[in-house]
Formats: sequence, structure tokens, C-alpha cells
Amino acid sequence: MAHHGSAAKTLEPKGFWASKPGYKPVLLLIALFVFSFLVIIPPPQSLVDLVGKDHPSGYQLPSGANTITDAVNRKLNPDAFKKDDKKTAHDEEGVKQKERPLLTSKEVAQMAKVTLAIFGLVVFLWGTEAIFLGATDILVAVLLYLFGILPIEEISKAYMQDAVFFIFGILAVAVGVSKTGLDKRIGLILLSRIKSAKAFAFIFFPLIAMSASFLSEHALVALLIPVLMGVYKVTCRMFGVEKDRALAIFLLLGICFAANHGGPGSPAAGGRNAIMVGYFTGYGIPISFLEWMMYGMAFVPVMGVIIGAYMYIMLKRKFKVKDMNPSEVVKAEVARMPKFGGKEAIMAVILVILVAAWIILGEEFGLGGPTLYAVFAMFLARILTWDDIQEGVALDVVGLYAAACAMGVALKFTGGALWMAQAFVSVLPDFMAKGDNLVIGVSLLTGTMTNFMSDGATVASLGPIVLPMAELANVHPWKVGLACAFSSSFANALVVGTPNNAIAFGMGRDPETGERLLDIYDFVKYGVPVTIFAWLVLWFWTAFGYWQLLPWPAVR
Repeated sequence: MAHHGSAAKTLEPKGFWASKPGYKPVLLLIALFVFSFLVIIPPPQSLVDLVGKDHPSGYQLPSGANTITDAVNRKLNPDAFKKDDKKTAHDEEGVKQKERPLLTSKEVAQMAKVTLAIFGLVVFLWGTEAIFLGATDILVAVLLYLFGILPIEEISKAYMQDAVFFIFGILAVAVGVSKTGLDKRIGLILLSRIKSAKAFAFIFFPLIAMSASFLSEHALVALLIPVLMGVYKVTCRMFGVEKDRALAIFLLLGICFAANHGGPGSPAAGGRNAIMVGYFTGYGIPISFLEWMMYGMAFVPVMGVIIGAYMYIMLKRKFKVKDMNPSEVVKAEVARMPKFGGKEAIMAVILVILVAAWIILGEEFGLGGPTLYAVFAMFLARILTWDDIQEGVALDVVGLYAAACAMGVALKFTGGALWMAQAFVSVLPDFMAKGDNLVIGVSLLTGTMTNFMSDGATVASLGPIVLPMAELANVHPWKVGLACAFSSSFANALVVGTPNNAIAFGMGRDPETGERLLDIYDFVKYGVPVTIFAWLVLWFWTAFGYWQLLPWPAVR
């Protein structure tokens, strides 16, 4: 037992900061100083003007509100907001009402600035792991409540979104799939013809990307990672290697990045695309499913091959194993398994029904609800126990995505996200604000923001800002809108950028020791270059390549 414990200890992933003793107190002091400074300084005048502006483009105002300040007052102080224009009977009788006064535009701007400071702080803490992930997850709620940015009920609601239930549920489903051995049979079907790392990079990754254009990329990643972890462990065992981090990163991040970039392929790839389709319709230039595919599908296999090439070139030479042969590994594993039936068969039925529910009901009922039904069905069938959930589900990763959702809600509510977008647009060089070059500026803005906010929130915030810019720049609105929607898939650099990243981070554990095979810095190290490649492909292959050969309908 002592030997096993010491081995596990030496196998901890070496992160960016891991070799720097005593770094955590220094990082925390730096974070505290910068955060305090940002809280104390007055908000910029541009932010004060934005929250006081009538009907700002890019912010969805509730009924009865004309400005962001009104919207914030309506949420935080509804009684005073209602009485602002209408006195009550008590007022008329001269009875003084005790209630909080309405916030001014400057106070709302201060709130938005503090929200941006909290956002910067937690991204820094997630990136450096100066405190445990779970502690940072809770810190978000503490700070949002402490500074009065959202009521506690709204914070709870922001933490409990559909995507959070989906991530928790799919991590639990993956535990059930792995426990019954179903992952190995699924792997045989998917990997039976993939016989080397090169084939995995140049065939499997592009196929995953194209599949993610039509199926839930989150589900694909969640179903395949247990299979890949089995391939990883058996490959290590075959070559007498205890651990091969390079192989694990190649498998986990490769499939994650490939699935991320299936988004441009069709409107079915995610809610972000549906939001942009709605904006096009509202703008009087509706786009059909096939038209979207005509402009977007060619991006996907090209990007899939580039991701495969990049991951292969960067990581193959670092493999401790000689090579990998997924087909042989999976066949050998399945050969040792008992005959199909029993709990494995029940798990297969649950999985098939779950995938069908995602496809049929996902748009109307979300992904989280059906996934929780599947988890409960596994409990009823005695496939899982609560101990299995506690051991197999990375609850700190679920909390991390929940906290990211809450930050997105707060940034959107206070106007911080809109100000950030407008500030970015204002610093674009002139050449990026004219003609087809606007595509470059919009994609840079969207691709950057989507790493910090959910893709849907990013497109929802930016769509109303960038589409009017198209008319001013004399460029077709579809080009700008599609560039925005496509770039919202480029969330590769942070764990919180997309559920795919959170799922890969949470499920990427050694099947035997349970140690985490990825650290947060791996996403930065490999994800930033992939995002740069995605921008280059979007600009030079798509916008200035085959888009120039396609017809663009007249704008009414």
C-alpha cells in the first residue's frame, strides 16, 4: 500500500507553477492587491454612459426598463423601481416608506466594474490554482453576494443551469458506462479501423469534428473519453510504461478540440448557432439549414485535419510508448469481457434512450433533464451507487462550470459583458472595421470572449452589436454573423470555455490510480495555438477563400 501511495504521488501532473515552491502566497497577494485596486478606482466614464444609455444595442431590457440602470434597479430593488413613477396610498397619506433608494448610473457602473474585477480574479485563480478549484468555485458566489451584484436566489439559479446538470449527469453516466464495460464495446465499433497515432490524428479527429456538426459535441466527448482512457491505460501497460502524459494529452485534448470545431458545420451544432439564425431572421435575411452548411461545412474537415496534424507533431515525439494501436487494444479488451447482457445491456438501453432524448427533446427541454433521468435509471438498475458518484465524478469541475455560468449571468446583467465587447470593438484598427476585413475583427473579438463566457452568451451579446457594423462597413451581414457564430466555437484555451473542456478535464483520470492526467495550463499551452490556427483557417480558407466563390443573397 505504501509503495502504491508513493507511486501515485510522483505521478502528479507537473503544471506551469508546480516547480516553484512557495508560489501560492505570492500569487494570492498579487491577486488581492490588483483586485482591491480595481474595486477602489472609479468606473470609467464610458461604462457610466453605457449603463445610462437608452435601449443600448446588445442588451435585452426587461419590460418597463429603458436603460441598464433601470434593468438593474428592477431586479435588485423592484419595490422602489415600481414606486419611482407611481406613489402608493401610504405615500399619499404622508406615511414615509423605508426602502433602499434607486441606484444611480454611476453606482450601477461601479457594480459592473466590480463584476469585471471578480471575473479577472477568478480566471487568474482558476488558471494558477493558487487555491483549490472547489474553493474558487465557491468564491464566485461569495463575492457576487458580498458586493450585492445578484440576490442570493439569482446566484443559486445562475449556478443551477441546464449545462451544469448536464455536465454532472454525463460524468455520472460515464462512470456507469465504464463500470459495466460498455465503453470497451463502443470503442470496438468506433476504433476498429484506427491502427496508429497517425490514423487517429488524421482520420479520427476530422470524423469527430464533422460528427459534432450534427450531434451534441458534449455528448460525443463524454461518451468517448472513457473509451480513450481504456486505450491509454492498456497501451501504457503493453509497453511497460506507468504513465504517459503526452499520450493522455494527445487523446484528451485532441478529441476535445476536434469536437469544439464542429460548430460551424450546421445550425444543429449548438444553441449559439440557433441564436445567430434568429438574429438573421430578425434582420430580414433568414438563412436556411442547407445555406448555413454551404458556408460553414467546408471549414470543419480542414480544421479537423489541422488539429490532428498539430497534436501529432507536438506530442508524438514525446510519447513514452512506441505507438498506439486502438483497434488491437480495444479488440483484446473486448475478447476478455463476458458475453453481452445483464447490467451492460441495461446500460446500453439507457444510453440509447438518452442519446435519442438529446436529439429529439434537446432543443425544447435541454440536455440536463434527460441526463438526470438517465442517472436515476442507473440507480434503479443498481448499476451505480452514491459511492460510485463520489469517487468517479469530479465535483470540483462541475462546480467550476457552475461558477463560470454564474459569472456569465452577472457580466451580462450588469452590462460588464457589453462594455467589454464595445471596448474591444473601439480599439480595432481601421482596416479591420471596413469591408470583408471586418470578419477578422469580429472573429478576434468573439473567439477571445468565448473563452471566458459560454458560447451562447457570447453570440447573444455580440450579435446585435456586430450585425449593424456590417452595414456601416459595406459587407454582407451573413459574413459578419457567421464569423461571429463560427468563432464562438474556438473556446480552447480555458477549462471554463465550454462543457467539452470541463468534461475532458473532469473525466481525464487514470483508470487505476484516479489521478488527473490534465492540468489547467495544458489547455492554455495547446489551446491557444489551436485557436490561432482556427482564426487563420476562418480568414484565409473561409472568408477570403471559398466564400469569395459563393453567392450572397441581396439584403432587403
